[in-house]
Amino acid sequence: MSDTPKVLIIATNGFEQAELFDPRQALLDAGADVTLASIGFEPIQGMQHQEKGDTIKPDALLTDVDANDYDALLIPGGVANPDRLRMEPAAIRLVRDFMSAGKPVAAICHGPWLLAEADAIDGRTVTSWPSIRADLSHAGATVIDREVVVDDNLITSRKPDDIPAFNTALLEKLGLLEDA
Repeated sequence: MSDTPKVLIIATNGFEQAELFDPRQALLDAGADVTLASIGFEPIQGMQHQEKGDTIKPDALLTDVDANDYDALLIPGGVANPDRLRMEPAAIRLVRDFMSAGKPVAAICHGPWLLAEADAIDGRTVTSWPSIRADLSHAGATVIDREVVVDDNLITSRKPDDIPAFNTALLEKLGLLEDA
C-alpha cells in the first residue's frame, strides 16, 4: 500500500447520506485519496432514512475505474443504492476484483447486498441491516449482530449508529490509525 492510500467509494442514487459522507470525511481527514464512482457523472441523491438528503457529484464512472488503482473499496448502504448497484456489471466486477486481490472492502447497512450479488461472502462472517441478513446467509455467509465485523479484508457494519466503529476498522486496516 502506498503512503497515501487510495480508496474507491461506489454509490448511486439512494445512498444513506451518513454512510457515504461520514466515512469519506474520516478517510480524507486521515490523509487518504478518495474517489467516488457511480453510474453517471450527474450528482447522486443521498437519503437521510426516508427523506432526501444532500447530493454529491461523482469523480468517475464505475466503468472507468480499476481495482488495481486503489487500496480499498467502500460500499455505503441505503436501500436503493446497493439494490441498483447489484444490477451493474461494473460494480460486481469491482467487488470481485477487490475481494480476489485481498484488498480491504468495507460495506455498511444494505451495502453487503452487493457482496452477496458478487458471490464474495461465501464462508465469510459479516453483519448488516437486519432485513438483508437472510440474503447474506443464503449467499453462504455467517451473519452476526455486531457494530462492526472484520473478517480478514472484509469490514461490515449494521447501520449509521455503527459508523464510528466502521470508520475505525477501515482506517486501521489502511494503516491510517495507530493501534488503539
